Amino acid sequence: MNAPLASMHPASIEAAHHRRRGTVLAGMAERLARTLPAGAWVRVEWRQDALGEGCDTAGDVASQAATLELAWDGPEGMALRIAAGHPQPWPNGIADYWLSGARQLLEQAVQQELAAARIDSLQRSELLRQALYEIADLAGSNLEMPVMLRRVHAIVGELMYAENFYIVLYNAARRTMRFLYFVDQIDPWVNDPEQEIPVADDNTLTMRLLRSGETLRGPSAELRKRFGIPPGEDNGPDSADWLGVAMTRDERVAGALVVQNYRQPDVYTDDDRILLSYVAQHVLTALERREARKQLEARVAERTAELRRANDELHAEVVERKRMQEIQRALFRIAELSMISDSMERFYAEIHDIVSELLYARNFYIAMLSEDGGMLEFPYSVDERDPQRKARKLAAGLTEYVLQTGKPLLADRERIAELEADGRVRSYGAQARSWLGVPLLRDDRVIGVIAVQNYAGDMLFGVRDQELLTFVALHIGSSLARKQAQDRLVQAHASLEQRVSERTRELAEANVELVEQIGERMRAERKLMHQAMHDALTGLPNRFQLLERLARAITAADGDPQACFAVLFMDLDRFKLVNDSVGHAVGDELLVEAGRRIVGSVRGDDVVARLGGDEFAILAEGLDGPEMAEELGRRVLSALSAPVWVAGRELFPSASIGIALWHPRYRSGEEMLRDADAAMYRAKGDGRDRCAMFNEQMHREATRSLDMETDMRRAIQSEHFTPYYQPIVRIDTGEAVGQEALLRWRHEQQGLLAPGEFLDVGEDSGLIEQIDWLLYERVIQDIARHPALPGYVAINVSPRHFRAPDFAARLLALAAEAGVSPQRLRVEITEVALLDDAPRTLESLALLRRHGVLAQLDDFGTGFSALSYLHRFPIASLKIDRSFVAGLEGDAANESVAVIRAIVALATSLGIELIAEGVETRHQRDRLIELGCTYAQGFLFSPPVPLAGA
Repeated sequence: MNAPLASMHPASIEAAHHRRRGTVLAGMAERLARTLPAGAWVRVEWRQDALGEGCDTAGDVASQAATLELAWDGPEGMALRIAAGHPQPWPNGIADYWLSGARQLLEQAVQQELAAARIDSLQRSELLRQALYEIADLAGSNLEMPVMLRRVHAIVGELMYAENFYIVLYNAARRTMRFLYFVDQIDPWVNDPEQEIPVADDNTLTMRLLRSGETLRGPSAELRKRFGIPPGEDNGPDSADWLGVAMTRDERVAGALVVQNYRQPDVYTDDDRILLSYVAQHVLTALERREARKQLEARVAERTAELRRANDELHAEVVERKRMQEIQRALFRIAELSMISDSMERFYAEIHDIVSELLYARNFYIAMLSEDGGMLEFPYSVDERDPQRKARKLAAGLTEYVLQTGKPLLADRERIAELEADGRVRSYGAQARSWLGVPLLRDDRVIGVIAVQNYAGDMLFGVRDQELLTFVALHIGSSLARKQAQDRLVQAHASLEQRVSERTRELAEANVELVEQIGERMRAERKLMHQAMHDALTGLPNRFQLLERLARAITAADGDPQACFAVLFMDLDRFKLVNDSVGHAVGDELLVEAGRRIVGSVRGDDVVARLGGDEFAILAEGLDGPEMAEELGRRVLSALSAPVWVAGRELFPSASIGIALWHPRYRSGEEMLRDADAAMYRAKGDGRDRCAMFNEQMHREATRSLDMETDMRRAIQSEHFTPYYQPIVRIDTGEAVGQEALLRWRHEQQGLLAPGEFLDVGEDSGLIEQIDWLLYERVIQDIARHPALPGYVAINVSPRHFRAPDFAARLLALAAEAGVSPQRLRVEITEVALLDDAPRTLESLALLRRHGVLAQLDDFGTGFSALSYLHRFPIASLKIDRSFVAGLEGDAANESVAVIRAIVALATSLGIELIAEGVETRHQRDRLIELGCTYAQGFLFSPPVPLAGA
């Protein structure tokens, strides 16, 4: 905190404040008069912004007229005048000399006054700055509020007369005020800082000040008279000078500071008003900071209390969870005892150990009703006072009381005495200070009691112990029943073993008779096994035997880095043609001959198997590398290629062979056969009559296709396929006339997929039709939900849809069900679709055309481009393939221009709309406009996007 002002400024602030300016100028006329003869008079006048106006006179001015007079404008805005009179004539030259000296002296006096005024202003500014620093320091201090306000009072007293001083706070919302601080030398009223006083009318100067926010200065009686405030006790004693300034925040009055003087009027100047206003705002800031810190501390305390409560609750919850975990472990152990205890005595002892972990159980016993219900037996008892508990007839003990009531009993010595006094119980054995017993139940029937007791007074059982033991007893009863049932089962098992032993001797005699029958059956089984392991037509091993040999080979090779074997999967080329042309009997002869040739081409240890149909496989072990497997394949193909005469016909068989080489990733023979089959199809695709080695690329493609098909089936169920819309626009204006619905897949791992990334899998698996219909249904729903979607929507239709006779009817039914006009739909087809099944395609397109669904021909110019189908089929639009549009920029621009010009001429002559696909640049658009193209589609106008809000 800064040093006190009094120590820094030893001169009295009040004396400095009331020091009259012009002390130098006040005696100036007298000093000038002394330089003139007796009887002379002198008058000095001045006017300056900082000093104001003033005059000083010496001598009798009225005695004679002025004989000398001089007025001029000095520096710093001075206006000065000197006038002097003398009864005698002035000697020559003396008058000018005297006026010159007087002028110089007067200017020096004014400069001294200005310097003194500046010093006074600087001192007051320094005092104000120090005061504001101290107030700011007080706001951040830890002083109590009364102490802080007394320090503020002392600071204000250093700046001005402030023996009578108070601070009042105002709440405009509640229309109340609080006198936060009040010190007065005459007024005996004592303030309560917490008391809120209603502000009803302007019946006091303080209320007037708070409600108006205007600074009030002057004698209090005159102020009351000016504002029409009647005298009263609420006003307090009248003061000779009263000064009050408002504390405001955001143009809202929050309080006021008031000083007053009861003895001397005109004590407070305009400078004091300004100074007090500065102080008032800093005092308000200090109070607000104090209040904010108080609220923050309250919130911190409240939050701390909440955290403490939460911590206590959490601690209690942790304790309770630990207790529940202990109980759960105990219940698991109890349930386990019924299975692992080798005797009932061991079972009861383990139960005692478990209960001892949960509560005080030094004295513990289990009482059970006898089979006839007339005796009370104690199969287990551990007690420091009663080491032996003998069975007894049912009586009136505490144990019998629990048996009769079927409810737990928690009793101390007094409770036991009350029960005895009522005649309901009678104690047996040593007297317990605290006793707790709970019933053992089986099928809601009381069969016994578990009891714990304590003979000392240092520990008494409570309600929680009762609840815990009751809960545990329920599980003990169940486990006891299981244990008893298990013991009975053991006895029954022993009896059963004896009977089995007797029966075994009888069966041994019958076994001799069965040996001969078994031998005969084994011979039949061997025959059946051979039939099960070999192909009936060729006599070669079948698929089952091959897989068995493959399993042994994989097991032997697992962990052996030098192991090398291969599976060759072969399929006779065009074998179906043989069956269809010359019959299955000839085909069977060809298969037998093919098997014979294959066996003749392989090594002695190789396994040749027929898998079914025209498929054969070879397991070749002990290879030196993949080259050896390929050599074997070529040898087999060479043997098969020789001509063969079957049923009087000369045939030239050939085959396609796929080879799968052993790799540690294989876990079964089926996997190797699968990969060899995939390689065989690669060989057929490459032209037949050749070998193909399965490689990692095939593996990745197969895995990808399999995974993609699986994901695709899940996506169909989850409806993860969605349409993206790319507008078809007028090429000159960009106005949308329609949309093309493009298929997108929201894949769970790979994100958004375009058709090119999954269409081949969909085509191969046949799932593409389901996906298309999901897309068509979604598009029609989008049209129904968004009638503002501009123009028509074109959907892509593959040739396979036109093979279905109900395609057009099904599509129209979807639109009718959704309430969508068929004119809003268009189908987009390729040239292949037109030529695949022309009559059926024409029938479907005609039906759609009759209902308003037009057809667009996609990728025009890249296929057959026959003019005949443009006349035969109802085609409404041609779409110029994007390859021609892209060719408008490059070396082949002239060729693309020629093709597009021809297409435009063709479409114009036939009255067919023309749409350019793949427009991506302004140059392409401008060239297309020049060539006469009307509509366009491409990234220049918009990429495919999902429907807004979908």
